[in-house]
Amino acid sequence: MKKVRFEKKKYTYLDSLKISIISSPVCTILYLILSLAVAILPTYQVIINARFIDNALGLIDGSATKRAVYISLAIVIGIIAYQWVVGPIKAYLANKIEMDMRVSLKGAYVEKCSKIEFKYIENTDSMDLMNRVADTMEHKFIDGFTNVVNLISLFMTIAGLLIVLITQIAWVALIIIAVAVPLLYLSFISGKATYEANKEITKYQRKYKYLTTVMTGRENVDERTVFGYNEKLNDKWFEQYEISRKMETRTRAKWFVKLKSGSMITAFLCTFIAAMLINPVATGIITIGMFFSLINATFDLVHTMSWSLTRLIEAVSTHIEYLKEITKFAAFEQYDNADAVPEGGIEFKSLEFRNVTFKYPGTETYILKDMNMKIEAGRHYAFVGANGAGKSTIAKLLTGLYQDYEGRILINGRDLREYTAAQLKAFYSVVYQDFARYSISIWDNIAIGCVGGADDEAISNAITALKLDSVIEGLEDGKDTLLGKLAQEGKDLSGGEWQRIALARCFVSEAPIRVLDEPTAALDPIAESNLYSEFAKLCEGRTTLFFSHRLGSVKLADYIYVIDNGHVEEQGTHSELMAAKQLYYTMYDSQRRWYQ
Repeated sequence: MKKVRFEKKKYTYLDSLKISIISSPVCTILYLILSLAVAILPTYQVIINARFIDNALGLIDGSATKRAVYISLAIVIGIIAYQWVVGPIKAYLANKIEMDMRVSLKGAYVEKCSKIEFKYIENTDSMDLMNRVADTMEHKFIDGFTNVVNLISLFMTIAGLLIVLITQIAWVALIIIAVAVPLLYLSFISGKATYEANKEITKYQRKYKYLTTVMTGRENVDERTVFGYNEKLNDKWFEQYEISRKMETRTRAKWFVKLKSGSMITAFLCTFIAAMLINPVATGIITIGMFFSLINATFDLVHTMSWSLTRLIEAVSTHIEYLKEITKFAAFEQYDNADAVPEGGIEFKSLEFRNVTFKYPGTETYILKDMNMKIEAGRHYAFVGANGAGKSTIAKLLTGLYQDYEGRILINGRDLREYTAAQLKAFYSVVYQDFARYSISIWDNIAIGCVGGADDEAISNAITALKLDSVIEGLEDGKDTLLGKLAQEGKDLSGGEWQRIALARCFVSEAPIRVLDEPTAALDPIAESNLYSEFAKLCEGRTTLFFSHRLGSVKLADYIYVIDNGHVEEQGTHSELMAAKQLYYTMYDSQRRWYQ
């Protein structure tokens, strides 16, 4: 079965139709058939209504039979009944298509996000774009699909009615067309303006939605209770919400006045047309039945063109702008085979930075400048330096998150950029400073580290090694207890316990290199030092990289790199660096009291 994918190309309304067919083929085809029937009926209804009225009047002078009246009446009733029934059926089909789209589109979005280069994740503008794309995505696509189908259906209806008018009184149809064209153009421009305004509004919506989560979510309930900050944050929420609301209201009001002013002119024109049709009736050019049917059709046509048609064109125009955003999102550069499973059994011998220089995309400041260093298998390394020295950037580069650097990074003597995504992933198991706290069981939290499948023995060993046995014993459902505050029955843990789970997740991985990028920064220095020491002992014989601005935890490292101003300022063992009495000595001496 064909899947929805966000491939690099220009997205058009044809893609909305394709996505609908891929997601829900049967319902999509039924929706199209019903819409086609709805489009044709109004034209036929004008003719049938005229025939019914003429036949009914013909009974008086004997020019028509009761049978003819009953037949035309039955057809009129049948058309009306179909129009009543088809609405709910189409609504049901649209709802079913939307639910099917939710599955296919969310899957495609997640797949794309898993492959895009890391630079987009850390860029505010690209993240805003991704938020706009992802927000109620399936709703936007089903709206786009139904709106364009209904618009085409409406155009067919209008064309049919205009043809009837032209065959009867051509000048009436021409006047309606002349007035309608500027109205339709205004509708299209309105849709574009509305979407552009929504792009600006998104920035404020993201802020007030975040504040809503802070003020109502379980995650912040403790601090919310202690500090009582709701009133203050509520003021900030109201400020952001009001900016968003006023921007949206101004845009909508501006275009509403323009569009509906044109609609009122068209409505007055219809009254004039009705008066002008009296003479053709009196002279017998058109029948009384056709007169009433045309008047009814003309007013319906004007109402449709003034309200339904302008609304649909505005909506279609808005969706076109949304598709432009989809095109930009789909064009995000991505890693080849980024979602590939790490290859097992990979061997690590060495890792080397040779004159590596790097600045983040869109910036001019270099974070690393001619960085040189070497890592050998089976040893413990520590990277220390002040905040902002470039330690986390080194971790991002050696794991392949950024590859647009100058110089070379070699793994086993081979350029890092020559490895596949699956091979790169196989080298590393990483715990970042902002490690994830998954709202699943403690067992599953750790099992995530077993990429090739949950190894029960390895997980049990990690639980014992990281002293999580007592934590599990204190949980109501033991290792199967849900963690976090997402579920009502979820159990939250202390910061230190969450950090031990993150380290256990790293510990069970078969990757030959374990990277710890300040995951214990929230702990006090002594607790951090003890936890690092425990982890170092557990990883005996494995290559371990510690990144920290606290030096008490790095004494046991086999080799230490001191990072300052984007390059290696000093390197050596703890004793060698202390004896040198330079930057490392100064930093360690300033922190000595933390560990006493």
